[in-house]
Amino acid sequence: MLNNLRGVLAPSLEKIGKVFASTGLSPNFWTGVGLIFALASAIIYGLGIEHGLIIGGILLLVSGFFDLVDGQVARVTGKTSLKGSYLDSMFDKIAEVAIFLGLLVGGYAQPYLVLLAITLSLLVSYARAKSDILNIKLQGVGIGERAERLLVVAIIGIIGYMELAVILVVVIAGITLIQRMIVTSKNIQEKSN
Repeated sequence: MLNNLRGVLAPSLEKIGKVFASTGLSPNFWTGVGLIFALASAIIYGLGIEHGLIIGGILLLVSGFFDLVDGQVARVTGKTSLKGSYLDSMFDKIAEVAIFLGLLVGGYAQPYLVLLAITLSLLVSYARAKSDILNIKLQGVGIGERAERLLVVAIIGIIGYMELAVILVVVIAGITLIQRMIVTSKNIQEKSN
């Protein structure tokens, strides 16, 4: 859903890309920075410390910002690559799993809810990967892509309702999975024998 706003935000995103590109650091460097902030967020959540939801949420938002930066730097510098795309995707999944593991260890939500949230989140990603193989593009399809799911965790968590955030992730990831399965099924071109 947020991916659909990229066109509207393109001029601002390009400026951000130019600022970070001026450092001379590669897009993969910024991908790594995003992962480090996500892992720090997961650790804070896992420790269950006082104000952990606020600190973890802020770190998660910063991670999301750098997840946006890496792609913009790649576009501005013309350094888009299959390797960068692969690392970005893998680091995104590592970060997402780490965040939910942190929430589980920190005891912020019922274990079955956390397990359901991460399972559905990974299935949403798998649905997109499987569709990509079939040359069916699903970027922007669904109400709960990764960015939306982690924004729900960060923002609703910051205000103190993490279990509600996890429930919302379960709902939007489930809906997104169904949306992606429907779109892919409708667009599969069967080979005739």
